[in-house]
Amino acid sequence: MKHLKQWMTVLTLVALVVGSFSFAGAAQAAESTGQLIIINKKTNQLAFFDNGKLKKTYSVGTGRTNDLTPEGKFKIVNKIKNRPYYKDNIPGGDPKNPLGDRWLGLEVGNTYGTTYAIHGNNKESSIGNYVSSGCIRMHNSEIRSLFEQVDKGTYAVITNSSLSFQQIAANNGYSVSGDGEFKGNVFVNGKLQKMDDKIMNINSTLYVPLREGFEMLNGNVNWNAKNMTVTATVGNKTIVHTAKSKTAKVNGKTVNMTASRFVGNKLYIPLRDVSKLSGYTVKWYGKENVVSLVAPKK
Repeated sequence: MKHLKQWMTVLTLVALVVGSFSFAGAAQAAESTGQLIIINKKTNQLAFFDNGKLKKTYSVGTGRTNDLTPEGKFKIVNKIKNRPYYKDNIPGGDPKNPLGDRWLGLEVGNTYGTTYAIHGNNKESSIGNYVSSGCIRMHNSEIRSLFEQVDKGTYAVITNSSLSFQQIAANNGYSVSGDGEFKGNVFVNGKLQKMDDKIMNINSTLYVPLREGFEMLNGNVNWNAKNMTVTATVGNKTIVHTAKSKTAKVNGKTVNMTASRFVGNKLYIPLRDVSKLSGYTVKWYGKENVVSLVAPKK
């Protein structure tokens, strides 16, 4: 009987240990949804990633002051349709309900999705502004679409950053397909270029720091911080570009381009637009992972 009791004790301990691993595995599986939401308070935009790809960005409304909408990494712990607005006793689904009709509750502290959320609204014009008491507001049609796609257990990163969504995702351990640092080489007129800052692959487009991009073509670059404008002289071309604009002026003539973007505190521009604006020819050698720029013939 003594030996039987000892075996029963051992089996119970084994069961508890196995059970604890099973529950831990289930919890990890629930957290690994393959999705990520990022809310950037600096731009009041929300990005939705699924299976390593940026699916869509949305305009949002956040806290009236910077401290109201908490920053950090929070899990979506509940999904509620037609949540009532208890404070003013407004039923769920009522057009007057400031929560709209979709609620993605965030686990912030011990609130367990009851206080902070991504939700709809009853004032569409408020979206894009700093207006809430802490929640993230979305257009009703867009939160309904997001609500159907996002899985419970998905994490939402709330930040105030000048980084791209892809970089924020990477900094939070989320692998973005095709994005990240470019590991290949860049040649200009057959000479290998060594750059102080990283070349970034974002959405299958190579971005280089604007200043270094034109300087590696023997250009001169001046930055006007007040007007957020760059003036670069490369050969016989004078290029004027305003940060984040989709155009530049080359010798006074407007040229369309992909908008530049800030990566950290540096302005980045697509490599192909560096060549387009300067007159250089750019070629991509995929097998060798090499980009080559060649000066225009005189």
